[in-house]
Amino acid sequence: MEYFSSDFKLGILGGGQLGKMLLYETRKFDIYTKVLDASSEAPCRISCNEFVQGSLMDYDTVMTFGKNVDVLTIEIENVNIDALEQLEDDGIKVYPTPRALRIIQNKAKQKLFYIDNNIPTAPFSRFAYTSEIKESLANGGLSLPFVWKAAQFGYDGQGVKIIRNLSDLQGLPNVECIAENLVPFKNELAVIVARNVKGDEITYPVVEMEFHPEANQVEYVLCPARIDSTVAEKARNIAIGLAEKLGHVGLLAVEMFQTKEDEILVNEVAPRPHNSGHYSIEASYTNQFEQHLRAILDLPLGKTDSKLAGVMVNLVGEDSYQGPVHYENIDKILKLQGVTPHIYGKRETRPFRKMGHVTIVDQDITKAREVAQEVKKTIKVISKS
Repeated sequence: MEYFSSDFKLGILGGGQLGKMLLYETRKFDIYTKVLDASSEAPCRISCNEFVQGSLMDYDTVMTFGKNVDVLTIEIENVNIDALEQLEDDGIKVYPTPRALRIIQNKAKQKLFYIDNNIPTAPFSRFAYTSEIKESLANGGLSLPFVWKAAQFGYDGQGVKIIRNLSDLQGLPNVECIAENLVPFKNELAVIVARNVKGDEITYPVVEMEFHPEANQVEYVLCPARIDSTVAEKARNIAIGLAEKLGHVGLLAVEMFQTKEDEILVNEVAPRPHNSGHYSIEASYTNQFEQHLRAILDLPLGKTDSKLAGVMVNLVGEDSYQGPVHYENIDKILKLQGVTPHIYGKRETRPFRKMGHVTIVDQDITKAREVAQEVKKTIKVISKS
C-alpha cells in the first residue's frame, strides 16, 4: 500500500498531546490523517487533515469514524473495544489489536494475563468493588500496606493510591479494582518495545523514572537508566516477551520495578507512545512517534539508539492554580543549554494537569539531570488570573 502523498487515510482515536506529537511525524511523511476526540479544544484539532468531535466510548461513533479509514490506531486506551472488534472483522486494520487492547484496558485483566503467561509481577488481589476490601482486611485475606488501583479509566496518577491504613480508603470510588503488594524497589524503570505487523521487534534503551510523591506522576525520565547492564538486559527481554505474548503491533511501553534484589517486576503497560519515551524526540535516532507509525504501517523499524543522554521533565499545573495558562519563566529555561520545551496546546491549567514537557540533552546523563533540576525549579505552570 502507498502511504505517502496518496489517498491512504490513517485514523487516530484520541486527540490529546500524544496524538499531536504523532501528527508531527505524519506531516513529515505527508500521510493523510483523521482524528476523533470528544473535545472541540483537543490539541490535535489544528494539525490533522480531518477532525471529528465525538465520544471514543460510543459504539456507533467509533464505527462510523473507523469505516472511512484504512488503518486505525489509538493515542489513549479508553476506547470502545466492541466497535474496534467489528471494524477488524469488516476488514479495517486496527493496531494495536482489539484483543490486546481488551486485556490492557482493564488492570485486573492485565495482571491475570501476566500470571497466565509467567510474566513477573507483584502479587495482587482482585475485587469487584472497593467496598469489599475492608472485609478482606478484617478476615486476613489482605494486609496493609498495599496499592489500590482502579481496574479501568485511571490515567496520569489518577486511579492509584497507596493504602497504609483504613482511613486511606475513604473517598475512593466503589469500582472494580486490585490491591497490589507494595513493592520495596530500587528504581522504577520503563522499556518501550516497537513491533510491526510482520513481527519484527526492537526496544529502546531502558529508562529510569522519578515520580512526584503527591501527584503520583512521573516528574523525570532519564535515558539511559543508571542501572547495571545485566539488569537492563533482563528488563528488555521481559518487555519483548510480553509484547510477543500479546501479539502486539505498534509501541508497547512496559513500566517496571527493579527490586532490591535486582529482580524485574512488570507494573503495567501502555499500548501506544508514552510519557517515558518523550525524551526520544530530541535524543534518539528514531523518535517514538515515528517508530509507532513505522510499526503500524509495517515499515522497517528505525534505529532506537540514543545520540545523546536525555532527561524529560513533565510540565504540570501548579497546585492551587486553575484557569488560562501562563508558563512563568519559560524564557529563562530557554537560556539553558540543550533545553527544548514542548507545549501541548491546552489553554486551561489545573492542579497536576499535564501541560507540556521539557527535554534536556547532553553527552553526560549526570549533567543533563542537573540541568533538569534547574528547569524544574525555574518554570512554573500557573494561571493568568
